[in-house]
Amino acid sequence: MSTKETQEKLVTGLKAWQELEDATIAITGQTIAKTKNPVVRSIMEIILNDSQSHRRVQQLVLDSLEGVVVLTPDELGDIWGLIEKHVEMEKHSVELATELLGAIKGTKMLVPQYVLEYLLQDEQKHENLLNRLEAFKAGMYPYA
Repeated sequence: MSTKETQEKLVTGLKAWQELEDATIAITGQTIAKTKNPVVRSIMEIILNDSQSHRRVQQLVLDSLEGVVVLTPDELGDIWGLIEKHVEMEKHSVELATELLGAIKGTKMLVPQYVLEYLLQDEQKHENLLNRLEAFKAGMYPYA
């Protein structure tokens, strides 16, 4: 498959995915409006926020294919100290969430366990995103 064909496939797939995210946003909004249960509302709000974020990230990929989005080594270098601090904060959050989950292991605290497991996965996701940004930086001139 040529580069142009691959880009066209990406564009088509991402636009279809954005439509799916739009539908997810709509149905989670409807669910939030219909329930008063705080657990269900919170889960739907999380999904709603994530779907909105996914749509923005999908647009970022589309924009990058059009050359609208560029990241320079200088831009990344200027903020690298803050990113390193953020990585340490995420590591601490993962440790804390793991500790809290360990404290309730074997109990019947289903809601706290469910929510803490979600939070742990989300913090791990953040840590992974930042670590992958470091790998991205390592491949950029003058860091390569």
